[in-house]
Amino acid sequence: MWGALLRRGGRGAGSLRGLVSVGPPWSQVVSEAEKIVGYPTSFMSLRCLLSDELSNIAMQVRKLVGTKHPLLDTARQRSLAEITELIHTAFLVHRGIVNIGELKSCDGPLKDMQFGNKMAVLSGDFLLANACTSLAQLQNTKVVELISSAIGDLVQGIYYENSKSSEENCLTDDIGISTWKEQVFLSHSALLAKSCQAAMELAKHSAEIQDMAFQYGKHMSMSHKLHSDLQPFVKESSSDTMAFSLNSAPAVLHQEFLGREAWIKQIREAQGKGNKMDYKKLQEAIKAGKGVTSAIDLCRCHGNRALAALERFPPSEARAALANIVYAVTRFP
Repeated sequence: MWGALLRRGGRGAGSLRGLVSVGPPWSQVVSEAEKIVGYPTSFMSLRCLLSDELSNIAMQVRKLVGTKHPLLDTARQRSLAEITELIHTAFLVHRGIVNIGELKSCDGPLKDMQFGNKMAVLSGDFLLANACTSLAQLQNTKVVELISSAIGDLVQGIYYENSKSSEENCLTDDIGISTWKEQVFLSHSALLAKSCQAAMELAKHSAEIQDMAFQYGKHMSMSHKLHSDLQPFVKESSSDTMAFSLNSAPAVLHQEFLGREAWIKQIREAQGKGNKMDYKKLQEAIKAGKGVTSAIDLCRCHGNRALAALERFPPSEARAALANIVYAVTRFP
């Protein structure tokens, strides 16, 4: 997508400033972006990637990596996207590891859980090792440094997520929105932001262009995380209350406005027998405050910053597709 952004010109929107509350849905945005790139971009689109024709072509193109063939730049774009997806998937698999000490008898046999943990560790490590091998084959020191630092950011971000204090029964962190944004950047935004920057480095573009790509990836992914956190509070058609993290953006902002003590009191009031959480009651308390509207405003703020970064690139179909991604993640009912 980033290669197409700077190779294709002339077509697409002129100014990108300002967000609107309407726009194409996420599935349509992804479909349109895939048409520009040439095939489904997700590493998990196995039906496409495992077809005989594409597999043979991909195998031959991979042989070019390490040579000076003119097709090399395109091959490296493709390869970097797969590396990013592999790293992301590896960490998702690692996140599936369960805490054996917190298991109850109703969760299943202990030996099955232990076996599942071993599989999660080995599978995640396998994917990560393959990503690192492919990364070295790109033969670009700065790209290796960027993606390696992104892996370090992911590890640090996940550490923060899992190192809660024991007070308040580990239900919620005593953090403000600035700390929340720092942690989300590490665990969600750093990989995409640095991968966007690395794509521009592989295409041999200036430091300024690389920084604009980084800014787009950072702010778009922050908007995406805020959009995800907001779903339990903005969905209109859901009859059942969705469970949500008490460390999500609306909850963190709600705590900032309400105060820590009052927030803990609301949590205690929503807990029933056996510490079972009444999420509907807690959801109503958060929606009655300023947390939800503030999270929506923050989501659109990051979206505008992503669009501002895109304006530094020439108008094209690719730029319009990247802008539509921002519109999709800042769209609310």
